[in-house]
Amino acid sequence: MSDFEAQLDRISKKKYKMLIDGKWENTSSKKTFSRKSPSHDIVVGHYQEGTKEDVEKAVTAARAAFDSSDWAVLSGSVRAKILLKIAGGIEQRLEELALVEVMESGKPIAQARDEIRATVELWEYAATLCRHNHGDSHNTLGKEVLGLILREPIGVVGIITPWNFPLLIVSQKLPFALAAGCTSVVKPSELTPGTTLILGEIIQNSGIPKGVVNIVTGYGFPVGSTLAGHLDVDMISFTGSTVVGKKIVVASQSNLKKISLELGGKNPQIVFPDCDLDAAVDAVVFGVYFNMGECCNSGSRLLVHESIGEEFTRRVIALSKKVKVGNPLDETTKVGAIISKEQLDKVLGYVEDSAKEGAVLALGGKRAQTKQGRYLEPTIITAVSPKMKVAREEVFGPVLAIMTFKNEEEAVQLANDTIYGLSAGIWTSDITTALNLSRKIKAGTIWVNSFMDGYPELPFGGYKQSGVGRELGRFGLEEFTELKTVQLHIGKRNNRWID
Repeated sequence: MSDFEAQLDRISKKKYKMLIDGKWENTSSKKTFSRKSPSHDIVVGHYQEGTKEDVEKAVTAARAAFDSSDWAVLSGSVRAKILLKIAGGIEQRLEELALVEVMESGKPIAQARDEIRATVELWEYAATLCRHNHGDSHNTLGKEVLGLILREPIGVVGIITPWNFPLLIVSQKLPFALAAGCTSVVKPSELTPGTTLILGEIIQNSGIPKGVVNIVTGYGFPVGSTLAGHLDVDMISFTGSTVVGKKIVVASQSNLKKISLELGGKNPQIVFPDCDLDAAVDAVVFGVYFNMGECCNSGSRLLVHESIGEEFTRRVIALSKKVKVGNPLDETTKVGAIISKEQLDKVLGYVEDSAKEGAVLALGGKRAQTKQGRYLEPTIITAVSPKMKVAREEVFGPVLAIMTFKNEEEAVQLANDTIYGLSAGIWTSDITTALNLSRKIKAGTIWVNSFMDGYPELPFGGYKQSGVGRELGRFGLEEFTELKTVQLHIGKRNNRWID
């Protein structure tokens, strides 16, 4: 058996536990579940099927760690050192984390490594914020008054993460919550919990106090629903579908807890004739097929100026034919396996519906023929009208819908004609066009002559039904805080109400 085969064998046999109050524990129900790789059809891990009782225990631990330990009042420098140690631990286990993520999610190995590297940067950046979490002061309220504005950690944070970028997305939340001084209970997706649990091992070795980070695995019901409605949870940070996000909002009414939601998207790439067409073609292909299209930022809509519509579409189709689909452990693979049978069926359903509505299937649209796993051909749909499902709804697969526009006004109208507002790409050499559209498009992120770049320093989140709140940047830290006003009266109080 080769070293690589031995590593795969270890992964398939690994039996994970849950992290609760600083200890690795089995679920109270004694039930476990396993995950089969969407790319290789082999078992890639065995996990605890968490219960309501497990969530209660984890929340109790997080509550005690926040209310009774020194974590919330530690100096920023101490917390920063802990986060930097976690960042170093992630980097040391990069290859292991990447392999687990590939086998659980089906994404290409080269992409998985890039995501682990980006995860390290998130923890390193959050560490810098530990020492810059501050409020404000007002010294112009009169000689007898000094106003202080304190920024304090909000408390216990429930973190619910999806399956498409399991380690990256938990790291867009957890280190920022910890930097603010919060404690947490994390619920990873049941499809991809492995890397989050390995992160838990790294966190355990960082010197963090017990109960500050807890991880409960299992299904949305009862684990996610219990967490979302729990009276001792002060905030929920959730990434997933808009449908589930709305359920989180309802559950949060139990104690009016704060919510941060990063939800769906139907993101346009808008191409004008004066842009660098070679760069735009490559970015369009990357934007829709990256991570198998299983990405809230996926550039699933192409809006191209009618004067270059046919030519640009031909070039996108030609480049899409070169996209390598297959074994995600192959270093040259660009598109891996679809996460689940249910997701594959959903994506194929959108392709079938588009044909019924009068669109044209220009490329792909079928399951790729492989001996193992679930793979979908890169798919392009043309002759799309704005009212079609494929133009309005989040497909979450490698499917591109192409439409044309006549002028800037129509481009903006088409871009905004959706319930979502997560991101958009604008391709033009005219700075006036770029700025006009950037202001008019209702989306949280606008890329000009690029697509899907990201930096820890820049906030991320959506307009409309793409979400509530922001992650990353200093705003990502502020999401996990409360503001407190302190008014100090200096000297004797003379303005008596009753003499």
